[in-house]
Amino acid sequence: MAEVLVFSYGTLQDPAVQQANFGRLLTGTPDGLTGFVIGQVEITDPEVIVESGLTHHLILHPSDGPTATIPGTVFRLSDEELAAADVYEAEDYKRVLVPLISGLEAWVYIAA
Repeated sequence: MAEVLVFSYGTLQDPAVQQANFGRLLTGTPDGLTGFVIGQVEITDPEVIVESGLTHHLILHPSDGPTATIPGTVFRLSDEELAAADVYEAEDYKRVLVPLISGLEAWVYIAA
């Protein structure tokens, strides 16, 4: 089984969201990301709202200026789980590959 790295700074860190989308709890490693600023986006998908319990989720926007480190967690997902994460993330997000503070490269969901 191939594994991919995904950096989560938001609801994918929530055990209820993990169970609903992957059928298991994920084990992750703390890490961080720079080059982005964090904001919020209103979620309108009723299923996502039920899974996360939130009507607003965090969202990253690229920044050209100085930025603080965005803390989060790196998870190892299968290709199938990555596809499930793509479905969970609203159309407001897109997945991009980024370098993390640790030196790892991981997928992260940012503003589309």
